[in-house]
Amino acid sequence: MSDAPLLVETTRGVATLTLNRPDNRNALSPELLNALADAFEAATADDAVRVIVLTAVEPAFCAGADLKAASSDVIAKVDLPGIFDLIQLGPKPVVGRISGHCTGGGVGLAAACDISIAADDVMFGFTEVRIGAAPAMISVVCLPKMRRGDALELFLSGEKVSAARAAEVGIINRAVPRDPLDAAVAGLVAKLVRGGPSALAAAKRLVFDVPDMADRATAFAETQQRSIELFTSPEAAEGLSAFREKRDPSWVPTE
Repeated sequence: MSDAPLLVETTRGVATLTLNRPDNRNALSPELLNALADAFEAATADDAVRVIVLTAVEPAFCAGADLKAASSDVIAKVDLPGIFDLIQLGPKPVVGRISGHCTGGGVGLAAACDISIAADDVMFGFTEVRIGAAPAMISVVCLPKMRRGDALELFLSGEKVSAARAAEVGIINRAVPRDPLDAAVAGLVAKLVRGGPSALAAAKRLVFDVPDMADRATAFAETQQRSIELFTSPEAAEGLSAFREKRDPSWVPTE
């Protein structure tokens, strides 16, 4: 296996990004974050890529900040918010395949993905308070998915919880037994690549944009305009033709 901090493979429209620092539990060093940023930017720019899967070489998914290198200077230079923006504001669906334990920033990565599926024996923990810190930057991507009471309990206790509990509080979408994890991720990805590229990007934007719109009238006016643009697009014309002709649209990957 390569000793690169991040492994990248693209097959049938799916770019798989694999954190590859198992010796330090895939801790978020500047080197790894820079590699992640480059890979997300490249996958976003590649028209052949329809879906991005984020995973890791076990035993951990990600242990968060690299504590061996942690200092105020290093933290200031680490662009974790930039990674979160590439995941959440990018146009392509990002799926988290979580097969190893997550703590700190690793929980943030799992939460930042559009859809995350974890093996049910994986543990999650906002453990920062145990070392005298707090889950500050990752709260930006975690809190919108969590109830305030759940966030307070987990942020303040530093307790590690099961993948089932992580799904219950909204950090991830679901937990599945380890053996069918790959099948669950593959099944999800197979559904995602059937969506039109522009349609997927537009659907993703709705989730982030609509809750922040000023009022209902503004929301309906804005979303009506988006609907008009989408339904009159060449992509929609191809999708409707494919539906009538009972065939796959041209954007569904074949190889």
